[in-house]
Amino acid sequence: MKINIKNMVCNRCIMVVSQIFKEAGIQTENMQLGTVTLKSELVPGKMEKINTRLKTVGFEIINDAKSRLIEKIKTISIEYVYQHNEEKKLNFSDYLVGKLNLDYPYLSSLFSSVEGTTIEKYLIHLKIERVKELLVYDEKTLSEIAWEMGYSSVAHLSGQFKKVTGFTPSYFKKLGEKKRNSIDDV
Repeated sequence: MKINIKNMVCNRCIMVVSQIFKEAGIQTENMQLGTVTLKSELVPGKMEKINTRLKTVGFEIINDAKSRLIEKIKTISIEYVYQHNEEKKLNFSDYLVGKLNLDYPYLSSLFSSVEGTTIEKYLIHLKIERVKELLVYDEKTLSEIAWEMGYSSVAHLSGQFKKVTGFTPSYFKKLGEKKRNSIDDV
């Protein structure tokens, strides 16, 4: 049995959700961003108890198909931003279509109508949060970060960064951790 969980967007989230299922005595087969695969079916009462517990820590079981699809789009977007460069050479819309086997105009329209923003803007905000993280770590140059994140140039990255945050990357680096957001807040 596969269960989709809203806001399960990072490895820490997986650990928390895993612990909740373990405490409830429910065996899981697999756990990934946004999805838990159970070894057996859950009885209805147990499902409500799990969902109540999940809600106390900011998660929720997703029951309708459109919400599940939105969460899949978000999970695939996060994976795309955090993965290696080879996949980033593929246009994101083509990457998303390849992962979901659905037309991009449909995905884009659904996402916009539910989330109030476009997939492109969501992806840009994810990328900027990742850039912030890399700037704070201070292990790479801005050129390396631009290349890793799939920007055509440092100027393109800097322009988009300033448009989203209001700061230049170098000024943000001086500010450090104070202005970073959690991925699930994007």
